[in-house]
Amino acid sequence: MTLTKVKKEIEIIQTGKNTLTVMISGDVIGRNVESSLNVLRDLLQSEIKKISFKEENLKNWDSSLVLLVYEIKCLCAENNIGCDISDLPHNLQDLIALAFAVDRKPTRGSGDDLSAVEKVGKGTLDLWRKVANVLDFIGSVCRGIGRAITFRSVMRKIDLWSALEDCGPKAIGIVCLISFLVGLILAFVGAVQLQTFGAQIYVASLVTIGMCRIMGAIMVGIIMAGRTGSSYAASIGTMQVNEELDALQTMGLSRVDFLVLPRLFSMLIAMPLLTMIADFAGILGGAFIGIFMMDLPCQEYWKYAFNSFHLNNFLVGTFHGFCFGIIIALCGCYSGLTCGRNADSVGKATTQSVVCAIVWMIVVTGIITLICQELNI
Repeated sequence: MTLTKVKKEIEIIQTGKNTLTVMISGDVIGRNVESSLNVLRDLLQSEIKKISFKEENLKNWDSSLVLLVYEIKCLCAENNIGCDISDLPHNLQDLIALAFAVDRKPTRGSGDDLSAVEKVGKGTLDLWRKVANVLDFIGSVCRGIGRAITFRSVMRKIDLWSALEDCGPKAIGIVCLISFLVGLILAFVGAVQLQTFGAQIYVASLVTIGMCRIMGAIMVGIIMAGRTGSSYAASIGTMQVNEELDALQTMGLSRVDFLVLPRLFSMLIAMPLLTMIADFAGILGGAFIGIFMMDLPCQEYWKYAFNSFHLNNFLVGTFHGFCFGIIIALCGCYSGLTCGRNADSVGKATTQSVVCAIVWMIVVTGIITLICQELNI
């Protein structure tokens, strides 16, 4: 017998002492499922052991019907009641099965229950895989450079010019500003100590040597890692999310040639030039402190600055900038190419590229400094 007719398309019928049948017919579109669920909750207070779904001339339906069936199955699971949906359309059954197949609760990582020794082993294997992937990427880049030198690369000139414009002229403003302030701070800190001995004129030498040898390159590297390296990781990572990298691979185009080489070559060209600009901006910042705050004669400041400008220091700083350009480009592109396929992964790749680039710049700076010290450069 029919217990209730919630909507004209949905009837709840008692076909046995402990059995209910939900009869669905007609068009079920844009329905509110709460009324049906409330009726069923009231009926489940009695000794109901099974609920069955039947469809009779079911025509059009939308997600409201899927939600209704899903909520009723959840209700049955909570009350240990059987639920039979075998009479519903197969596509509707597939959607319900898919809804229950997805685990919406966060699960613990597979490594949480490992012992200390197993965690060390797992971490070692993961590190080895990462090192192997990085070496494979570097090898791919070297092969791509070889193809570019022999004019067999698919790198487009327009991509090179666009990347060069982004990391070159557009970066001059921020590089000059930061380098000027760094030179200003370096001169101010040095002047505090030098004034004690009446040797404040040597502020010009301090700023010139410091900026030309290392500080100019370091500041440009940090600026470009945060400005351009992160941009490389974000743009390539977004291409990974949009499956554009898969499209390049499907068309037989090398991702290294098409995406990495233009960015790498542009950084190799721009970084030494930006380092030179940063050196001059830093010396100018030191002049601002020396001339306007320490009352040093302008001619004397520039005389001591010029006398302290040695070609060795200039070339060492420029070489630092060249190496930093390689590191920034490789870290940014590698992080983008190994990015996941969601928005959160793009953010992590961007962070990883900046952190990795800065760490490796510091490491390379220490190595170059040690080599220069041993060679007395």
